[in-house]
Amino acid sequence: MSTIFDKILDGEIPCHRIYEDEHVLAFLDIGPLSSGHTLVIPKERKAHLHELSEDAAAAVGRVLPRLCRAVLEATGATAYNVLQNNGAEAHQAVFHVHFHIIPRTTEGGLGVEWNAGRLSDEDATKLKSAIGAALDAG
Repeated sequence: MSTIFDKILDGEIPCHRIYEDEHVLAFLDIGPLSSGHTLVIPKERKAHLHELSEDAAAAVGRVLPRLCRAVLEATGATAYNVLQNNGAEAHQAVFHVHFHIIPRTTEGGLGVEWNAGRLSDEDATKLKSAIGAALDAG
């Protein structure tokens, strides 16, 4: 299924490009939460972060800090959020991996509610074992 980001990558829909290399495209969000809200996408077309190749993930990781610095400098913001959602339950709306750089100012940004739970020793032991086994397997 084609996404709006596929159409941007294919040149069918214009965007306000702020960075591009052979692996990554960054552009301004047309529905910004604050001035300078930027989207960073890999050119590899995958819906979820865990589906990306290591090369595509590394390419995004290499450019994110540089883009964050540029957005901060350009907007005058001193704080920002980097947001990345995977799956409808996590509020992903466009099913192409993407990162939001959202400058935080007194006039806008990302609102976050953090309902922290409590991790028991028993649950931690089980999770540590299961995650470790999954890492070893793949």
